[in-house]
Amino acid sequence: MAHAHHVSPKGIYLISPSGAVADPAAVALARERLADLGFKTAVDRTALAVHERFAGTDEQRLAAITRSLKQKHPIVMATRGGYGLSRLLHRIDWHAVAASEKVFIGQSDFTAFNLALLARTGAESLAGPTAVFDFGSPKLDDLTAAMFTEVVRGELEILSFEAPDSDSVDARGVLWGGNLAMVSSLVGTPFLPRIRGGILFLEDVNEHPFRVERMLTQLLHAGILAKQKAIVLGRFTEYRLGANDNGYDLASVIAWLRQNVKVPVVTGLPYGHVRVKATLPVGRRVGIATEEGMAYLLLHEHD
Repeated sequence: MAHAHHVSPKGIYLISPSGAVADPAAVALARERLADLGFKTAVDRTALAVHERFAGTDEQRLAAITRSLKQKHPIVMATRGGYGLSRLLHRIDWHAVAASEKVFIGQSDFTAFNLALLARTGAESLAGPTAVFDFGSPKLDDLTAAMFTEVVRGELEILSFEAPDSDSVDARGVLWGGNLAMVSSLVGTPFLPRIRGGILFLEDVNEHPFRVERMLTQLLHAGILAKQKAIVLGRFTEYRLGANDNGYDLASVIAWLRQNVKVPVVTGLPYGHVRVKATLPVGRRVGIATEEGMAYLLLHEHD
C-alpha cells in the first residue's frame, strides 16, 4: 500500500499541564528514548514545578501552554495526566492553540484538552502516550513507540486489533472521546464537542464498573450515545470487585450498554492506562469496521 510522503516531525516539546511530576528521572529517561526514535526534545521551564498536587500554579501551567505555541518543535507532549486541565479550560486561547498548528498529544486528564480544542475550533489533536507513563517507564513498550512514531509521521493507515464479542459495524465518522471520567465531566459545558455520527472511544482507570456505568448513563441521558455511529471501548483497568457486586462486572456494564443503546459497541481497542496503547487522532474523520473477531480503524480516508 503506497504511503503519502509526509515530512517527519522531528521535535517534541514537553509540558506538564496537569499533575506534578513525581520522578524527574522518568522525564530524563523519556527524552533518551525519544532521541533513540529520532525525536529531539525540549522541556518547558516549569515542567517539573510543583504546587499542591499540580505541576505549578494555574498561571504557570497556562503560561507553559502559551510558550508551547511559540517554540519551534512541531509536537507538544504532556509529561503525564493526573488532574488540573479542567481548571484551565476557560482561560486557554483555543484559537491560538489551533492557529499554532502544533500537534498536541496526551492522555487521561489531557482528554479535557483534546475535546475542548475540538469543541472550540474543530482542530485535531492526538490521544496517546505521555512522557512519564510510556516513554519514561522502566520498560518501553515497542508497539506503543512504533504506533506513536507512525501516526505522527502520517504512516499508519489502518489500526487493526482483536475485538472479541464486538457488534458488526462498517461506519465513518469523527473520532473523539478518551478518558470516560473526563468526557462525562464536560457534559453541559462549552468544551464538549457536539458530534453527530461520530466514533466515540472510551477508557478509564481506578473506576469500579458501577461508576463506569453511571458515567455512561450520564452520556446516555444527555442524548450523546444515541447520536454516535459506534462506541469503541478501550481498557478499563485497576478496579477491584466487592462481595456486594454479586457477579456484576464490566461485562454486565457492556451488556447493559447494548440493551440501552442501539449503537454498535466495539471492544478491545488498545488504549487506556495500559502499556500497549495506540495513538489516536481526535477530531479526524475515520472509518471503523469489524469482521470475524477483528476490528479495523481506518485512520486515513482516501477520497
